[in-house]
Amino acid sequence: MKRILLFLSVVLMLVSAQVTRAQQQQQQQRPGPQPPAETGEKFHLGMAGFTFAKFDIDKTLETMQKMNVHYLCIKDFHLPLNSTDEQIAAFQAKLKAKGVTGYAVGPIYMKSEAEIDHAFEYAKRVGVKLIIGVPDYDLLPYVDKKVKEYGITYAIHLHGPDIKIYPDAADVWNHVKDLDPRIGMCLDIGHDTRAGRDPVADLKQYKSRVFDIHLKDVTGKTKLGYSLEVGRGIIDFPAFVKMLRKVGYSGMVSLEHEINMNDPFMGIAEDLGYFRAIIRATK
Repeated sequence: MKRILLFLSVVLMLVSAQVTRAQQQQQQQRPGPQPPAETGEKFHLGMAGFTFAKFDIDKTLETMQKMNVHYLCIKDFHLPLNSTDEQIAAFQAKLKAKGVTGYAVGPIYMKSEAEIDHAFEYAKRVGVKLIIGVPDYDLLPYVDKKVKEYGITYAIHLHGPDIKIYPDAADVWNHVKDLDPRIGMCLDIGHDTRAGRDPVADLKQYKSRVFDIHLKDVTGKTKLGYSLEVGRGIIDFPAFVKMLRKVGYSGMVSLEHEINMNDPFMGIAEDLGYFRAIIRATK
């Protein structure tokens, strides 16, 4: 009897070991949960640094990691314009450790040639090839000169009816169409809408000068219109995504979340979730 019990015990141990090995092999063969493809499109999904005006770069990167967003437009409150080369290197190392690439700097407001010089030198030291800028109209010839000198693309951020210059895509186009082809616009679709424009039509018409896009939604086509979560306002996002494909846009679509900025995180998740769903639903 003891021999039988010993035999059964050995058999159970062998079977258990085989089961364990089989489970281990299955776990090795089966990949863990994989992040979704960034967009599955030519364009990339990014984040405008202004979204995190109330938070430091560590919280910014932590949030981007959670949201699976890997491109950041760097604002000067995270990396000041007068940063040393050592500070810039440390900042870039921090981004790299979190799997984030700083693809541009700005928006930077420029009211003198000296401020333009400073911005281009800053972009060069940061190592980006795109500046999001807001130069006074009379400084555009100087911007043209600097673009040629540095080989850096310059996208003018339009601001709707809130400030006197660059209210919409048409205004930017009219001021840059005869300048270096690397001078164009950051198409802020919320502000463009608040200026009474159709950002879908403007993307189609001015596609050759659209170098960056700010993603947001708004309540109306006037100055009284205000920002809210993407998908809750009046912008036609299915049509917008289809137009991104139609014109072959290959730049960034960067979320600029401008509401509840002391606690934007649920809103950011809603914005990105909705936009990613529209991308999938319009395939």
